[in-house]
Amino acid sequence: MGRAARNGWSASAVPGTLGLQSDVFRDFSMRTAAAAPEVIDVTELTQRTSPADFERIGRAIEFLDTQFREQPGLDDLARELDLSPFHLQRLFKRWAGVSPKSFLQLVTHGHARALLEGHASVLDTAYEVGLSGPGRLHDLFVKVEAMTPGEVKAMGAGLEMRWGLHATPFGEGLYVMSPRGFAGLAFADGTKASRAEALADMQSRWPLATFIEDTSASQGLASRLYGPDPGEITVDLSGTPFQLQVWQALLHIPEGQAVTYSDLAIHVGNPKAVRAVGTAVGRNPISWLIPCHRVLRTSGALGGYHWGTTRKRAMIAWESANAGLASAD
Repeated sequence: MGRAARNGWSASAVPGTLGLQSDVFRDFSMRTAAAAPEVIDVTELTQRTSPADFERIGRAIEFLDTQFREQPGLDDLARELDLSPFHLQRLFKRWAGVSPKSFLQLVTHGHARALLEGHASVLDTAYEVGLSGPGRLHDLFVKVEAMTPGEVKAMGAGLEMRWGLHATPFGEGLYVMSPRGFAGLAFADGTKASRAEALADMQSRWPLATFIEDTSASQGLASRLYGPDPGEITVDLSGTPFQLQVWQALLHIPEGQAVTYSDLAIHVGNPKAVRAVGTAVGRNPISWLIPCHRVLRTSGALGGYHWGTTRKRAMIAWESANAGLASAD
């Protein structure tokens, strides 16, 4: 079928059930159609966002989660963050391009549950007719290069992996680049301990590789990843055939929508493998770009997230604001 008229994308044919050969992933790609006008200038927002902003955003989410029965208002939130209402307004406009009032709407359980509307058909629709409506897949071209079974077995022996720390809207990001492309994205909280933990997590995936700190290797990618047009990105994935199957399915979840773990299990051809799907989602090496944060429980509850549920809720709110899902004030 043809591309959708707005924010569409096209993909190479993907079998309903993928075989065990990792080569089937090598030429898988997605490209969006001409970008529609953006709701907000995401690149500008990313450049203006500081680590202190996300620290406050995280505190706001945790406060709202723990105090939801009291239905705190904006004045309560401003007091909790030790900000004036004016500076609270500036914080959320700077971080997500929305008002504090809209932000409160986007971090509620009800909003997460609403993202699941029509979830059972989201993946099928994406494969069959392409993306339509306000959702998008980062407006980029993604090419997946899967390591061969032999390379996976070698556990990174002989590989040089270059890593660097960069600011993101969700805290500090630790980017890992292999000779073939973007291989990992972990998150830290700006402390020495959290950075060491993020690096150790990435090293555990390629235990025999040599990790070299080299911020310049990922600088270009980090500067455009959260913008409206990140350009072409090649990702280098190391995983089992089942994990690769699940990660490929994640790439088809549109921005501003969500699916359940059961949906993913059905889509990869193994409806009873919900627990295994959850494990594969948790092992996703490239957070954000491969959007495991768009997978929720059937009830609309967040479920787990490797880098913390506060960060997952922030990602959902930030994306929803960017997709224009916040109601007008």
